[in-house]
Amino acid sequence: MFSKQTYINRRNQLRAQFKSGVLLFFGNDEVGMNYEDNTYHFRQDSTFLYYFGINKPGLYAVMEIESGNDYIFGDDFTIDSIVWMGSQPTIKEMAATVGVENTGSVADFSEKLYHYPRGTVKYLPPYRPEHLIKLMRFLGISPAEAKTKASVEFITAVGEQRNIKSAEEIVELEHAVSMTAEMHQAAMRYAKPGMTEAQIAAKVHEVALAAGGGISFPIIATINGQTLHNHYHGNTIKEGQLFLLDAGYETPMGYAGDMSSTFPVGKTFTGKQKEIYRITLSAHNGAIEMLKPGVHFRDVHMQVARTIFDGMKALGFTKGNTDDAVANGAHALFFPCGTGHLMGLDVHDMENLGEQYVGYCGIPKSKQFGLKSLRLGRELKPGFVITIEPGIYFIPELIDLWEQTGTNKEFINFDRVNEYRNFGGIRNEEDILITETGHRILGKPLAKSIEDVETERGLAFK
Repeated sequence: MFSKQTYINRRNQLRAQFKSGVLLFFGNDEVGMNYEDNTYHFRQDSTFLYYFGINKPGLYAVMEIESGNDYIFGDDFTIDSIVWMGSQPTIKEMAATVGVENTGSVADFSEKLYHYPRGTVKYLPPYRPEHLIKLMRFLGISPAEAKTKASVEFITAVGEQRNIKSAEEIVELEHAVSMTAEMHQAAMRYAKPGMTEAQIAAKVHEVALAAGGGISFPIIATINGQTLHNHYHGNTIKEGQLFLLDAGYETPMGYAGDMSSTFPVGKTFTGKQKEIYRITLSAHNGAIEMLKPGVHFRDVHMQVARTIFDGMKALGFTKGNTDDAVANGAHALFFPCGTGHLMGLDVHDMENLGEQYVGYCGIPKSKQFGLKSLRLGRELKPGFVITIEPGIYFIPELIDLWEQTGTNKEFINFDRVNEYRNFGGIRNEEDILITETGHRILGKPLAKSIEDVETERGLAFK
């Protein structure tokens, strides 16, 4: 945890954005995998962590704007729980560590909510089933209307505050990213032909657990890099294939790292792999060079799209005017996702609050294929932490669909594309802080040039 004063200051900053009302925070609960006592790994709600810092299940918090009072509610552990879990602090003891004097039981919480004037309680969008049940139980809001009644004012205030990372948060994120780089380095130095994807994923996870933290999202470790979120690990890897790893470390305080790397299963890339890899790396480095306060991230994304289209044109995959092609979304055959996203306590920071508010300042997102997957589309500010992760993917089903429907046929050479339909995918990803004057890549450097990647791969065969 951070210091008590950090959490007091955060709540005071949030309170200053409101004139009246009550702010409600739901902590997360334990969730059973296949029966009640066999639970998934517990992860506290990130906004609850940000303002109240306590990583325990079954908690509720309230901020009263006009009175200035803050409350934490929850039931103390019984002796039966202590027998299994060991000594546990009381709710009052935990609350004191984050500067909250007022506490009570869950029954007290229900009673308190009952006495607030109707319409004064503001809450954030629910994203877990128990949140929906709690809204119905405590506020009488049905699951069908729960998200529509979430407070946009509350969402916006939290989003704008959490988007600007403090110096102590940047220290946590720096650690998360450095450990993430070590996870990727371990994979590069370990993977060999004949192994399974699962063995490499296990090595990556081992590094995170041994460091005292965990993973910030399920590990993507695959020879099928064309599937953007591929969590299947059952393939045996072979010489001549590409291996794509997307994995991140989560610190004990909940801060995330998120990096991607692509490397040959053998010692070196093939000639074809090098050609495509160079295009993605050019797009990647070009995007990073653009980053500074005042730059609109959508412009960064569109420049990446142009770089990829031009690179593919030089190899005969695309044709025609680049600006027209990108405006029409033709690049999305190879690059159907976004260039990056916000990162912090969530690997996709505050995605549960709604990308339209957090990543787009309330402006509706594009509905165009490819561009609609851009999670960040706003002007960059000092203190933002973002990812940069352009890629090139050959997705057979997408190729077939576009060819059959004639989508962007004036910009795509489908005969050439089909020669690479089983190529897979390439992605590199780094995590960047926007500074007052530009940007800084966080954490330990990750091998990303062809030469550096092949050097790392060489160590696996010694």
